Order: sequence, then C-alpha cells, then structure tokens
Amino acid sequence: AAAAASAAAMPVGVERWDDARVAARLEGQKAFVASVVEMVPKWVTGATIHKGSDRIHQGGEMVLDVAPDNMVKVLRFLKYHTSAQFKCYVDCTAVDYPQQKERFRVVHNLLSTKYNARIRVQTYVDELTPVESATSVFPGANWFEREVWDLYGVFFHSHPDLRRILTDYGFEGHPQRKDFPLSGYVEVRYDDTEKRVVTEPVEITQEYRSFDYTSPWEVFGQGGRPSDALPSGSKEPPAETK
Repeated sequence: AAAAASAAAMPVGVERWDDARVAARLEGQKAFVASVVEMVPKWVTGATIHKGSDRIHQGGEMVLDVAPDNMVKVLRFLKYHTSAQFKCYVDCTAVDYPQQKERFRVVHNLLSTKYNARIRVQTYVDELTPVESATSVFPGANWFEREVWDLYGVFFHSHPDLRRILTDYGFEGHPQRKDFPLSGYVEVRYDDTEKRVVTEPVEITQEYRSFDYTSPWEVFGQGGRPSDALPSGSKEPPAETK
C-alpha cells in the first residue's frame, strides 16, 4: 500500500502530464484506495477517483465515502497508518443539495506530505443528524467546522467551541443553504439618531421607474436643463427667429 501511495504522488511544480504518466498515477491511486477499502471495509461505503484522467491537474483525486459515525475513525486511520500518513489537514467544507434527503455533503480534505498525495473523505447528513468533530484527530479542524456550522447548520458534536465564526451575534439562519434568501432576513446599519449599530428587518423598496431602452442618454433641449429634456428619438425644435 505504501508503494501504491508513492506511485500516486504528484511531482513538485505545475506541468501538463502526458497520458502515460496520468495512467501510471491513476493505477497507483486505484491500488491505494483498494487497499484502504480492504483494510477497513466496514467504515468505507464507497471509493472513487475524481477526474482520474485529468492531464492538466496531473491526474485525479482520491475520494472516500463514509458513514457519519465512522468519519473520525477513517480520519484517524489515514493519519496514523504507515501506508497513508495523511497528517496535514487542509480544510473542511460542505455542499448543500436541498433536493436530496441527506442534503449536506460534509468534506474533509487531507494531504500526505510523505507520499505527496491528497485524499477527500466525505459523508452525507440531513439537517438533524450530527457529525462527530474531527478536532480530536486534527485540532486544526476547529475553525473550519465552526464555519460549516455557521453557514450550513451542520452540527459537530464533541466540538470544543462550536460557535458562529462569520456571521454576527444573534444571527438567525444559515446563509449558505440553498433555501436561504439572497437578501437575508435582517440588515445592519448605523443609526445617527441612536448613535449605534442597529439591526432591523430587510426592506427592499424601489420607486417605479419608466425605462426607455431606445437610447441610453438623456436628450436635452436648447436650454440644457433637465426640465427641457426631450423624449428619446424626437428631434430638437428649431431655434426661434427674431
């Protein structure tokens, strides 16, 4: 398995690989993913190579699908197993698929500096199902999980300090959910009368405007005043003769 991970390594620097190098790396990735599934078959529900034939990005990315209860187990295995050594925690993010029953895909991205390989570990949950925090294995996951909780509402149990991190105190809702309105529910502004920042419901008002798409420019008469503006497309009246 160690040789497979090494074969899946990506060289330093950005270059476009030929088909032979991409194929060799893909075979190494397949061998490593197969070895992981063989060693922990009860923890991994699926394994794929995302864009395995991509020459521009020097091959694809290994992806493991796991159940929410097994997420931390898999992360610990990938970090400490001698054939993996994914000790660098990159980030944690989420994706919202509101049409699915388990609408949130929670993703942890890891990097193995020893074998110069990356792997993505992901799971699917709904609005009520919690996910165990990865901070017990990767302390650097702390703020990333807070961001996922703040923007998506995915709850991480056993997290040491699960608070909002990007939105304001007292914010209601989770802005990155697909069913959250783009305008939000409240707006924050500075009130000159009260001399403080106030929060109030969003009010989007716009006066009725008549748009003339014939000409984007205002046409002014001889006087050059806005009150003398002529309808678009009309000719300026001739000058008066004395």
